[in-house]
Amino acid sequence: MEPSKLKELKFFIEQCKSNPETLADPSLSFFRDYLESLGANLPQSAYSKSNPVESDDDIEDVEEEKVKVEEVVEDEIIESDVELEGETVEPDDDPPQKMGDSSIEVTEENRESSQLAKAKAMEAIGEGKLEEAIENLTEAIILNPTSAIMYANRASVYIKMKKPNAAIRDANAALEINPDSAKGYKSRGIARAMLGQWQEAAKDLHVASNIDYDEEISAVLKKVEPNAHKIEEHRRKYDRLRKEREDKRAERERQRRRAEAQAEYEKAKKKEQSSSSRNSGGMPGGFPAGMGGFSGGMPGMPGGFPGGMPGGFPGAGGAPGGVPGNVDFSQILNDPDLMSAFGDPEVMAALQDVMKNPANLAKHQSNPKVAPVIAKMMSKFGGGGAQ
Repeated sequence: MEPSKLKELKFFIEQCKSNPETLADPSLSFFRDYLESLGANLPQSAYSKSNPVESDDDIEDVEEEKVKVEEVVEDEIIESDVELEGETVEPDDDPPQKMGDSSIEVTEENRESSQLAKAKAMEAIGEGKLEEAIENLTEAIILNPTSAIMYANRASVYIKMKKPNAAIRDANAALEINPDSAKGYKSRGIARAMLGQWQEAAKDLHVASNIDYDEEISAVLKKVEPNAHKIEEHRRKYDRLRKEREDKRAERERQRRRAEAQAEYEKAKKKEQSSSSRNSGGMPGGFPAGMGGFSGGMPGMPGGFPGGMPGGFPGAGGAPGGVPGNVDFSQILNDPDLMSAFGDPEVMAALQDVMKNPANLAKHQSNPKVAPVIAKMMSKFGGGGAQ
C-alpha cells in the first residue's frame, strides 16, 4: 500500500476509535459488517439510527408491551327482585314443641287413650279452640309416638295458628314415620308457602297430590306454582349471565396466554435476528486455519494477514507463512461464487486440509466442488499453480 494511503487509513482508524459514531454513516455499513465478521463488538453509537442493534433489555421492554391484553372492568351482576304474589307470614320462633319418644313400646291401652285425646282435639278445632287442640294432640302423640297421623294433625293446627316452623317440624316427624303420608307432605307444603318458600312448597304439594289428591291441595298449588315458575326463570336467567361472564373471563385468559406465547416467540426470534446481525458480514463458517479471525487486518492493511497461510498457498507465489502483500482481498469478499462455496462444510473442510498441508491439494483436485474454488482463489492471489 502506498505510504500516503496508509497514512490516511491510520488517521481514519484513529478517528473511529475516538468517535465511534463515525461508523454510523450508512456508507460505511460495509466496514461495520467487516469488523463484525472479525468478531468485533461495536458500541451502540456505531450503528445507524435507522438500523439499531437492540439489546436484550430493549427487546424485553417491547415484548412486555405486546403481552398486555385489554383489561375489562366487569359490571357487577346485581339480581333484580322477583315480583311475586301471595301472602306470607313472619317465621315463628317459639321453642320446639314436645315430641313423642319413638323408642317406647305402645300398649293397646295407650293407643285407645291416644285416640280419645285425638277426638277431643278435633272437637276443640271445631270450636276454634286451637291451643286446646294442640294440648290434646300433644297428649295423643306422647301416648302413641308411632302414629304419623297424630303429628300431621297437629301440623295442620299449627298452620291455622300461622306457626309454619312448628308445622314443618311436625310434618317432618310424620314423614319419618310414614314416608307416604299425604297429609305430612300437604302440611309441609302449605307451611313452606306461608314462609315464601315457593319452589319447595310446590314440590311437596305435588307429591301430596300424587299420593292423595284433594281440592285444598289444588287450590294452594294454583297460588304457589306461578311464583315457583318466576323464581325458576329468574334463577336460570342469572345463571346464564354468570356463565356468560365466566366464559368471557376464560376467553380473555386464553387471549392473554396466546399473547404471552406469541411475545415469547417474537422475543426469541428478535434475539436470534439480533445475534445474526452482529455475527454476519464475514465468510460463512470463517476462513480455515491461518485465515481465521483477521485480528491483525486484511492483506494490504497495516500488519498484514496474521500468520498467513502456513507454508504459503500452492502456486500463490507468496513466501512461506504469508499471503502476498499486493493481494486485493476484496475480490474474494465480493465474489458471490466464493462466498457461497465458503458456506459449504465440505468445501471448507477441504480448504482447511489444504491450508494445514499444501501437499494435500492433490487429493482434492478430483472433487468437483473443491477444485474450482481453489482454482478461483489462486487466480485472485495472482498465481496459477492450482489451475
